[in-house]
Amino acid sequence: MKKIFLVYGHYDEKSFNAAIRDTFIETIKKIGHSIDVIDLYKEKFDPVFSGEEPDKKVLDHRKIIENSDAIVLIAPIWNFRMPAIVEGWIDKVLAPPWAFRFKKLFGNYGYPIGNLKGKKAVVFCTYGSPQFAVRTFFLNMPTKRLRRGVFNICGITDVIYRRYFAVPFVSDKKRKKFLEDVKKTANSI
Repeated sequence: MKKIFLVYGHYDEKSFNAAIRDTFIETIKKIGHSIDVIDLYKEKFDPVFSGEEPDKKVLDHRKIIENSDAIVLIAPIWNFRMPAIVEGWIDKVLAPPWAFRFKKLFGNYGYPIGNLKGKKAVVFCTYGSPQFAVRTFFLNMPTKRLRRGVFNICGITDVIYRRYFAVPFVSDKKRKKFLEDVKKTANSI
């Protein structure tokens, strides 16, 4: 049995992101894994980092991560990034020196050492625009920032990134296909 930590970042309970969340949770529970779910909007997570020490929420989230095998993020992509509440969660929770530290080589030069090695990350993102536009013009910025950036620095190299394009415009049949992919991804954890 694995422990999953799901971080949800959409304000609308009728969004397709909510359908992804609910399908993922249902599938994980059927498998027999345990899951902790944090809804950043419902818990009114403060995404603004002003140099303060981690508060109780941040420390609680870190404790859940320490006891989890996988971190799952579910959020839309707005203006080529996740909503500010999710980005702020990343900035506050997956921060040094807890999530990673730097090994100094000389002067200001060095490299990161991740403290979250051995964990898995799964990211589900929805896009309002077509796949062609995102892949061609916007260079998959969220993919690079999360998979090759944030998680890599934290030592998480096993990352699954699932994208669902043109969500507001697809048919119900296509949405069902997307949700089947969510189930398949949950079964692969």
